[in-house]
Formats: sequence, C-alpha cells, structure tokens
Amino acid sequence: MRRFLSTAMLSAALIAPLALAPAMLRADDRVYHDGDRNDDHHWDAHEDRAYRIWVKENHRRYREFAKINAEDQRAYWGWRHEHSDAILKIDIK
Repeated sequence: MRRFLSTAMLSAALIAPLALAPAMLRADDRVYHDGDRNDDHHWDAHEDRAYRIWVKENHRRYREFAKINAEDQRAYWGWRHEHSDAILKIDIK
C-alpha cells in the first residue's frame, strides 16, 4: 500500500504542471513576429494600449489584434516602431 501511495504522489507531482499550464497562460504571453523588421513583439498591457491608440488614430473599430488581417498587423507594427511608449505617453512601470 505504501508503494502505491508513493507512486500516486509521484505521478500527481509530475502531472500537476501540465494541468496548471493553461491557467498560468495569460493573454500577455502572446508573441507576434514582425516580418518587415524581423523582430518579435510581446503583447502586454503597454502594447494593447498602444494598439488602441493606433485604432483610434486610424478611425477603425476595435478588434482583437490577433483577428485583424496580416496587412493591418504589418501597418500597426510599422506605426509602432515610430511611436515608443514615451511618445505615446504610456505609463511605464
């Protein structure tokens, strides 16, 4: 019986990270590749705020960034390279 419990505990310890992984993933963990500049962008609260500014400046209706077409994503990354958090007055913490 003791051997069974040890095996069960070891199995639970090995499986727990796999079960918890989806709960630990957040929307902030997305990474987008900018093919024009060959760099990666991590999507976080600052990026989302900058994207919302871009949407407003371009008179567009807000849609989740992942759902806009590739051409608009490229246009956003081009704009973003020219507009830092400091220029956009996004609070950097």
